[in-house]
Amino acid sequence: MIVCKRVYEPAGAEDGHRVLVDRLWPRGCSKASLPLDGWLRELAPSDEVRRAFAHEPERFAAFRSAYRAELAAAPALWQPLLAQAKGSTLTLLYAAHDEERNNARVLAEFLAEQLSATTVNPGAAS
Repeated sequence: MIVCKRVYEPAGAEDGHRVLVDRLWPRGCSKASLPLDGWLRELAPSDEVRRAFAHEPERFAAFRSAYRAELAAAPALWQPLLAQAKGSTLTLLYAAHDEERNNARVLAEFLAEQLSATTVNPGAAS
């Protein structure tokens, strides 16, 4: 199972494997105080895609498309997360204020599609 959660929310036992998927470290969080199992900043959208989005809701569709293209081109970055999501809960952490239009949501959707594809057709994870 894949869930998304803001880094500013308290960690819970139900979170499972917690991975920060933002390129930049969240403001106001010390590295020692943020419980996580990994920081995959290379999995975040490129600076170019992130800046073009600028968290403007009307730009989200273009952002989603561009980010998904980046993900599709780099399966080595996200494939390790599939095994984690198959076996237990994978929590994708993000710092954005908008809880619906952010990179973690796009990544979660992308990973869920990949999981579905591998369940239907084992061996087809890209």
